[in-house]
Amino acid sequence: MATDIHTPTPATGPTTTRPETRNWTPYLLSLPALALFATLLVVPLVMTALLSLNSFGFYTGIENVWRLDNYLEIVRDDYFHEVFLRTFRIAFLVTLLSAVIGAPEAYILRRMRAPWRGICLLIVLGPLLISVVSRTLGWALLFGSTGLINQGLMGVGLIATPIEFMYTETGVVIALTHVLVPFMVLSVWASLQRLDPQVENAALSLGAKPFTVLRRVVLPQVVPGILSGSIIVFALAASAFATPAIIGGRRLKVAATLAYDEFLNTLNWPLGAAVAVLLLAANIVIIVGCNRLVERRYKQVFE
Repeated sequence: MATDIHTPTPATGPTTTRPETRNWTPYLLSLPALALFATLLVVPLVMTALLSLNSFGFYTGIENVWRLDNYLEIVRDDYFHEVFLRTFRIAFLVTLLSAVIGAPEAYILRRMRAPWRGICLLIVLGPLLISVVSRTLGWALLFGSTGLINQGLMGVGLIATPIEFMYTETGVVIALTHVLVPFMVLSVWASLQRLDPQVENAALSLGAKPFTVLRRVVLPQVVPGILSGSIIVFALAASAFATPAIIGGRRLKVAATLAYDEFLNTLNWPLGAAVAVLLLAANIVIIVGCNRLVERRYKQVFE
């Protein structure tokens, strides 16, 4: 008759856990980058913010006092309201045009085969390879009353008198869109890399029409890239300086050229610093808000 033999388990005392030691290696490796970031970005921003609190007099110069007079002047003066409104209106139009042009362009490039894909991609990225001043001066030559655009339109009989592109918002929007479309194309391209081409073929094989495939399959995948590209394009367009300064001239002020004039023409550094700080703050608020939309859209698409 078999009997069960139970072996007693040895009693174990209270277990002691060793305190976890923090690994400081990642922090130490990040110190050079943090020091460079603080030196080249944070310190100038803090100095600019402090400068915006000073006062300025034409006979006394910059007075080392702490006041909000510059910000109050910007808030109360309609001239500054018009400049900031124009700045963000131009940035919005440039972002909208970049999305309308860049999203289909990225989709077409993705479906191309080598070597045409590489050639067309190089053409799209071409504006980024040219100096901003040279590129803008080229647009100034095209936009002139005797430029190629007006002469061509008049030659085919579409217009009787030259169209005013120079020193107008239209000219600034066109020139900025030309250089910022590549950022939208790259953002949408990155989103399209997540899309399996076989998904489109499967939808077509199940009887879906091409437009339905674009609307129900491709567009949801592209929207996060469009939102990400819009953030980049809007920030760059709102803070652009060279293109508005050359195409817009002195008559068409935006926030960046206004700050430049306050610094170097009227020598009112505190007021120019206040304009720059408000432009940065407005950009941050808009970018953070759009970033929330991007994150929410990514969760809806990829979760």
